[in-house]
Amino acid sequence: MEKFDKKIIVTASVLAAITIGIGAFGAHGLKELVDAEALSSFETGVRYQMYHVLALLIVGFATVIPAATKKWVFRFFCFGILLFSGSIYLLALKSVLPFSVSFLGPVTPIGGLLFMMGWLRMAYGLLTIK
Repeated sequence: MEKFDKKIIVTASVLAAITIGIGAFGAHGLKELVDAEALSSFETGVRYQMYHVLALLIVGFATVIPAATKKWVFRFFCFGILLFSGSIYLLALKSVLPFSVSFLGPVTPIGGLLFMMGWLRMAYGLLTIK
């Protein structure tokens, strides 16, 4: 095992910067554009994205986690962020977007399922360490 996983840490760092930008946009740019319910939903997407970015940083630096486990957790969390948070952002903005995003409703739970699979894969990987 390496001391740390550079790809995971760099990706998490970039995602953290993006998350802060998205959060700032939500806090300062959306108040005039969407209603309170949409703003609250948007904030949920930001919060879950940041939780999983921070978890990826920990995974990237953790030397005890097997490489295969890191790889799968990384995949599950990145796709979870894309589907869960990404769909929430677009759904929260649906009143100002020039196109329909209603098809994204079922995508959000798939992203949540990917988050859960990432956590369960982490648990399995840690339980099977010899």
